[in-house]
Amino acid sequence: MIRKLAISAFALLAASGAHAEDLTVYSAGPKPLSAALAEAFTEKTGITVNLFQSNSGKVMARYEAEKSNPHADVLISASWSHAISLSEAGELLAYTSPNAENVPASLKSDDYVAQGAAAIAMVYNTGLDMPAPAEWSDLTDPAYKDMVTMPDPAASGAALTLVQGLVSKDGDAAWSLFRDLKANGMIVPGANSAALNPVLSGARGVVFGAVDYIALGQKAAGEAIEVVYPASGTVLTPRALMIPASTDQAEDAKKFIDFVLSEEGQALVADRMILPARTDIKADRPGWDDLTLIEFDDAQAAADAEKTMAAFKAAVE
Repeated sequence: MIRKLAISAFALLAASGAHAEDLTVYSAGPKPLSAALAEAFTEKTGITVNLFQSNSGKVMARYEAEKSNPHADVLISASWSHAISLSEAGELLAYTSPNAENVPASLKSDDYVAQGAAAIAMVYNTGLDMPAPAEWSDLTDPAYKDMVTMPDPAASGAALTLVQGLVSKDGDAAWSLFRDLKANGMIVPGANSAALNPVLSGARGVVFGAVDYIALGQKAAGEAIEVVYPASGTVLTPRALMIPASTDQAEDAKKFIDFVLSEEGQALVADRMILPARTDIKADRPGWDDLTLIEFDDAQAAADAEKTMAAFKAAVE
């Protein structure tokens, strides 16, 4: 008998009446993708999924808070550095899915793998009287005074990855850029949606560090925005799939990883305009070959993540 899908965005699973045999997935957004994957997995396998969906920061904060009484069987984070840190701490279960064969080596390891990836971009409102930006540094110009927003790296794994990439590439010049953006009136209101919504409404003009799939979806829905990838370089943000070593549902967790990396699961990823992890699954959006990418040491960036977030906060306060 097929068991019902149980999805909860906020309720603590132990308090929600979840059964011990259910699969508990903690996932960063987008919520429609998390829900679609969970529902399709349940329909295919009959395994109930209890889903906690939030931003990467809250997902990882819940995981950390529950270490003495763990609930999560699968973690999905928009920050690759989270996977690296957990792997180095020995907190992940080693597993290589047979469906990961067409995932590039840079997007998988012995104990985590990408669900897909996004690129980070500038997104501007085309209905406002301001020039179209081309480079990150353009947004320090007086033409963008009090017009710029940026997601908070403490709440957005994607924004953290951008900061890490720019600092790795440009060093002190990157910190000067953030200070100049602040001096030009940039605000850092919260997670990705908090930075994008003022631009969609016209209250602000441009996002520095927008997650591209979110903006591409809004543009496809008719919003008057454009997505710009600076020629000087941007970063990809792989979405990490992980199985905590503390799980007592290891076999079902592996089945979930297999499903997400199956053709059906990757098609659901592509439907949200996210780059599928598998190179044989196509998506209607700019691909990896269309972007100038900043290369940096993921492991070192993960080790320095707390220091980087603190330095960013100091630069924009």
